[in-house]
Amino acid sequence: MFLKPSPGAPVLPLPAAAIVFAVLAGATLALCGASARAQTDYPSKPIRIVVPYPTGGFNDTLGRIVAAKLSTAWKQTVIVENKPGGGTVIGTQAVANAPADGYTLLVVQFPFAANPWLYKSLPYDSAKAFAPVVLAGRSPMLFVVPGSSPLRSMRDVLAQAKAKPGTLNYGSSGAGSSNHLAMALFESVTGTRMTQVPYKGSTPLLTDLAGGQVDLAIDLLPHALPFIQSGRLRPLAIAGTQRSPLMPDLPTTTEAGIPSYEVTSWHGLVAPAGTPPAVIDKLNRELNSIFAMDDVKKTFAQQGVVPDGGSPARFQQFIDAQMTLWKKVVQDAAITAE
Repeated sequence: MFLKPSPGAPVLPLPAAAIVFAVLAGATLALCGASARAQTDYPSKPIRIVVPYPTGGFNDTLGRIVAAKLSTAWKQTVIVENKPGGGTVIGTQAVANAPADGYTLLVVQFPFAANPWLYKSLPYDSAKAFAPVVLAGRSPMLFVVPGSSPLRSMRDVLAQAKAKPGTLNYGSSGAGSSNHLAMALFESVTGTRMTQVPYKGSTPLLTDLAGGQVDLAIDLLPHALPFIQSGRLRPLAIAGTQRSPLMPDLPTTTEAGIPSYEVTSWHGLVAPAGTPPAVIDKLNRELNSIFAMDDVKKTFAQQGVVPDGGSPARFQQFIDAQMTLWKKVVQDAAITAE
């Protein structure tokens, strides 16, 4: 007796077909069982959170908050490992090469979406080597000028940049940095041209800006806030569509007449691709609960970060949009990493 095959399909005797069906069914049940066990047993050993930045700063803070809260909730050791260097490439590669079992996580930020376009080659594929876990939060960026600057608004900046292309200079934290790409996007959106002055980090940049060595910059609000509070820098606008709760009186670039311009710094966690979905979901649920805690929200706010959250799918959509955006900016402006 034979089963009637579909056109072009090989003919299998009934016993052989039954064997194939049994094997497939068994494999499916095994996978379901493994997924269920992964969620039930996880975590059964220490978890490592890799932060591809030095100690200090919000990315390090995020890793340590998550480690402390997960340790308490799950009664399991969670350690933070700082692996800076290579524009986050070193730490990111370490997680890309780690087992896909949920015991190694990576804190990611802006470079995760920009590096694939800034570097000629990377030792991993950012789009394929990782599974999103959760978008932790976002930090507003803002335009700032020296306290003594004659530029009083974004309209002043646009007027001068258009009247005298290239005469305004702006500071950045280096070629390919977030504030460099943010300004390149601004030039593209507004049809202006300015001159970049690269620095090795935000601190020397903002120090020189406060001293009047450069005309303006865009940077994270937490970086600029001490200079603003001392009067050495004057904020012009939040780079986006929503005002910041930390500076509710500061207008947005949308309010300043640049509706198509929005830049935000962001922070999240990913795992190696292939991590069991049940483990990703368990992590996602716990992390969403953590980011909703009052003490966590307070710590975030102190560093100028607004908690976010949501599903892994939502975070994946966000990453995809960021990669699309910065790919265009990098390629249009022919930017490469230092």
